[in-house]
Amino acid sequence: MKYVDTDKLDELPGRRLEDADTFQFQCHSKLDCFNLCCRNLNLFLYPYDVVRLKNRLGISSDEFLDKYVDVVLRETSFFPEILLHMSEDEEKTCPFLTESGCAVYPDRPDACRMFPVEQGSLFNAKTKKTKEIYFYRPPDFCLGQKENTEWTTGTWAKDQDAVIYSKMTNKWAEVKRLFQADPWGSEGPDGPKGKMAFMATYNIDRFRKFVFNSSFLKRYKVKSALLKKLKTDDTALMKFGFKWLKFFIWGIRTKDIRLR
Repeated sequence: MKYVDTDKLDELPGRRLEDADTFQFQCHSKLDCFNLCCRNLNLFLYPYDVVRLKNRLGISSDEFLDKYVDVVLRETSFFPEILLHMSEDEEKTCPFLTESGCAVYPDRPDACRMFPVEQGSLFNAKTKKTKEIYFYRPPDFCLGQKENTEWTTGTWAKDQDAVIYSKMTNKWAEVKRLFQADPWGSEGPDGPKGKMAFMATYNIDRFRKFVFNSSFLKRYKVKSALLKKLKTDDTALMKFGFKWLKFFIWGIRTKDIRLR
């Protein structure tokens, strides 16, 4: 998910797709290029990707972040992002790639799910509003683009079970855009606030312990029905974390969290 200013839209690679525009694509094991796109990737993971993948693998958030993630801080942002760490082989293959395909396919990341369509969010600086934009951008070697099956962005997202991913990624994008300005001051993103923000975003298991086993509930008032849900529902806890970040860092009020 990328935020793009309206005046830079024409600079982006690929063919922009409007809602009714179509593209041709089909991926299957009979194509000579099958799985070639699962190598040497700069694959950014979003918070919902981490939730789905760590649960798919049956490991904790800590284990997933330690084993499968590289943390980067780009110059254009004041909050770290995470990339899937490629295997240490010659081709730098995806760690979840097997001879028969993707080992985590039902819970594959958002970027993999929408391929060969790339999704972004168009930010209008004048109106302060955003809208989703899509680009058809298969790599040159991809033979799937020569298949005859036709899609729109909507039918493709539905076919790939990407609708829920898009919804969750957009929720994170609303928070991520706020980090285009520096909220940390002299302590920087590695300071106490930055570490707590990273935990609430990417380490859902540790964030749950923070909510229930620290002084969090002595400082913040949360409805009992929501708290019950947060004890077991990772997705609900992730969305709660986004709201808490807005309140904790920028003072953006929410009905779900109040100071005591």
